[in-house]
Amino acid sequence: MIKVYLFDWGDTLMIDFPGVTGKMCDWKVVEAVSGAKETLEALSKYSRVYIATGAADSTELEVKKAFERVGLNQFISGYFCKANVGFSKGTPEFLNAILKSLQITSVNVAMVGDNFDKDIKPAMSAGIQSFWFTDKAIESMPDKVKVIRKLTQLYL
Repeated sequence: MIKVYLFDWGDTLMIDFPGVTGKMCDWKVVEAVSGAKETLEALSKYSRVYIATGAADSTELEVKKAFERVGLNQFISGYFCKANVGFSKGTPEFLNAILKSLQITSVNVAMVGDNFDKDIKPAMSAGIQSFWFTDKAIESMPDKVKVIRKLTQLYL
């Protein structure tokens, strides 16, 4: 059973608008990805939900502020980023530090993200269940990776 879901931030739960720079909490317009609210609400009823982001220029508080702006923060138990983990996302140390912080084994954790190299590969290496959120045509995929086209597929 999945006790903890780790979600990527940009283009997984919130839209990362091309060409917009600066910290997302300060953007003029922020928007949740379709199905994000319903998915987090459903999953948070029986699992803890955390953000595991590679946003190197945002602090934990700034990440939280962005989620508050779209009403997703109420379903999130915490936020992990380079500023509070001490490692960059995409490295084995990043996910291992999160597992240690949460005092949970990898078999009870799932990672959901849109970037195969930064979200899925490291999660697989750490023994974390992986859900690749993509609209790309996939020819072949490792057995342990589940491809989802909509976030709602995580609970339906």
